[in-house]
Amino acid sequence: MAILKAFKGIRPVKEKAHKIASRPYDVLNRAEAKIEAGSDGLSFLHVIKPEIDLPDSLDEHDASVYQKGKDNFLKLLNDGVLVRDADDRLYIYAQTMNGRTQYGIVGCAAVDDYMNNIIKKHELTRPDKEEDRKNHVRVSDMNYEPVFFAYPENSELDTIVNEIVTSKPEYDFTAADGFGHHFWVVSNKDTVNRIVDIFKTIKYTYIADGHHRTAAAALVGNEKRKANPNHTGNEEYNFFLAVHFPANQLAIMDYNRVVKDLNGLSDADFLKALEKGFDIEEKGTGEYRPNKLHNFGMYMSGNWYSLTAKPGNYNDSDPICCLDVTVLSDLVLSPILNITDLRNSKRIDFIGGIRGLGELKRRVDNGEMKAAFALYPVSMKQLIDIADTDNIMPPKTTWFEPKLRSGLVVHSLS
Repeated sequence: MAILKAFKGIRPVKEKAHKIASRPYDVLNRAEAKIEAGSDGLSFLHVIKPEIDLPDSLDEHDASVYQKGKDNFLKLLNDGVLVRDADDRLYIYAQTMNGRTQYGIVGCAAVDDYMNNIIKKHELTRPDKEEDRKNHVRVSDMNYEPVFFAYPENSELDTIVNEIVTSKPEYDFTAADGFGHHFWVVSNKDTVNRIVDIFKTIKYTYIADGHHRTAAAALVGNEKRKANPNHTGNEEYNFFLAVHFPANQLAIMDYNRVVKDLNGLSDADFLKALEKGFDIEEKGTGEYRPNKLHNFGMYMSGNWYSLTAKPGNYNDSDPICCLDVTVLSDLVLSPILNITDLRNSKRIDFIGGIRGLGELKRRVDNGEMKAAFALYPVSMKQLIDIADTDNIMPPKTTWFEPKLRSGLVVHSLS
């Protein structure tokens, strides 16, 4: 059963929270992060992407980068911009996007739950990205950024959270991207204990977003336990920072594909090849968004098309084969375009749904790409089915928005 642990959070003073909170490390490149961080030194990007404060010629994985992140964090702490809560607490972190709000419980997940597959995964991780995040944890002795988990909805937890959020939030601001962020501190010990006890009845939790951060946090915790001859299992390094959202409040956005070429085919020959697996309908110049599973939008040479996979070309009883990313690979990318390695091929790129269909059109119209494919979003049920059967999703399948803001609360491993 899932473990949720209260902890002594390190977090911003109230009036600085909106300045400190930043987008996560992996949605901005170095140049973008440098611009977004601004000049006042408060943005948490100085902690999670500290290469922005070092020469551009320096490799972002250099040891001095991780030390700079720690130094920047300690400056915020020493300047009194960040403070540590006196007692173990939980927190509620809510996010509002397009009029919809989702409410997450912030607490620590257990390293043992990761190792024992109580925390379910649905993506592969890359060793280089794991090592980068592990180095941040090793040097800082902190979980700087939370990971984004889902749990099967629970009516009692919903009731408790709904009661907590009737009070005034500790932090409440709208970020530059228009998304609202709201944060409550749960300090009542009876409430904290009840939430922790309810989590013990939850069989599994699920990584929604942040597989590399989760792996890094758990693996460093495991390293520390092996290095401690007096290990008891109660040390803070046995736990890592996570925000747990009920699955029924989460929505996954589409994750779309653009390809550089048609593998030597003309437009007409490519459309002819598609007829084997799809019913094709030309939609003209107006954007076409898929309206159901196994329906795709395609943009090519100024026109949009609806592609609907023909029955017999997919297997809805298999959790991987029913995914539209699989259907597109099996019917188009692999047999027609000869794109078989999605992780490494330079002929394909991926565009998160937050950028809209206009970004697909732009990438094709400017000549960078030849064709674009808009996919119907994966559902939370599909994600959970895949995780529960210990399967792995193909690369670039899910896109969650809004992203968690970093810097609202930090967990110390000491």
